[in-house]
Amino acid sequence: MTPVLVCEGLVKRYGDRAVVDHVGFHIGEGDAYGLLGPNGAGKTTTISMLVGLLPPDAGTVTVGGVSVADDPVAAKRFVGYVPQEIALYPELSARENLRYFGRLYGIGRKELTERIGEVLATVGLTDRGDDKVDTYSGGMKRRANIAVALLHRPRLLILDEPTVGVDPQSRAAILDQVERLVADGMALLYTSHYMEEVERVCNRVGIIDHGKVIADGTKQELVSGLGGTDRVELVLDGDTGLAAEKLRAVEGVSEAVVTGTSSVRLLATGGRHLLPALLGSVAGVAAVTGVEVVEPDLEAAFLHLTGSTLRD
Repeated sequence: MTPVLVCEGLVKRYGDRAVVDHVGFHIGEGDAYGLLGPNGAGKTTTISMLVGLLPPDAGTVTVGGVSVADDPVAAKRFVGYVPQEIALYPELSARENLRYFGRLYGIGRKELTERIGEVLATVGLTDRGDDKVDTYSGGMKRRANIAVALLHRPRLLILDEPTVGVDPQSRAAILDQVERLVADGMALLYTSHYMEEVERVCNRVGIIDHGKVIADGTKQELVSGLGGTDRVELVLDGDTGLAAEKLRAVEGVSEAVVTGTSSVRLLATGGRHLLPALLGSVAGVAAVTGVEVVEPDLEAAFLHLTGSTLRD
């Protein structure tokens, strides 16, 4: 794949603390890269440096072969960025928003009219293009936001939590659109708190924790690092903190993390065979009201590498 985005050795410090610590990865044409990390891991700061909103203290970023530091205007023309917050004027229609941002991009009047029609069709808003954005549902606003990012035909699309607060139908529509864009050759950087979205959309994943990319590869490559480890979920009625301590002491258990007021998630070798020992270890501490054993997946790899779940 031809590299569209290449970042190497990115560093951002605030005082003595390195929020981003020598982060590097690349994204090629038709490559969908998921950047995952717990809250505060450095994802947003990394993205801000990639799009030129924040200067790095060290490291380089090139988009389409153009250095963001040396020629930020030219580099930004290759990028379509959809932030977490809706970046639209609510009192304007989607079409008016697109016309405004298209003029900022320097798109000519005739081409802009054609592009507005094309991107509205791409995000499924042709019939609502003349309605004010403040009359839209959350999902429609998200799709209009994506339309703005696509207007100038970017080579790289960056989606930061694009389905937050949307209904299931809009979420499915957004994911369908993203998959079509990648299939057409667009490079994608995707962040989400929904692991199933990343597994569906992304062919490669980078896991960032405490400012460092601690793992990078395909889902299969990341999961293979767990060997034969299974994820076991126990629903408990009792002291979950003490139960997690008891579970960690069982031979074959590598992780045991409290994930809610009444649940503990653990990684264990041969989870199904370990169930009698697991249940016995919490006897007298908590009553087990539910059990689920899941084969290794991306979420298990994430938990193993970071010690927390994606939504923690």
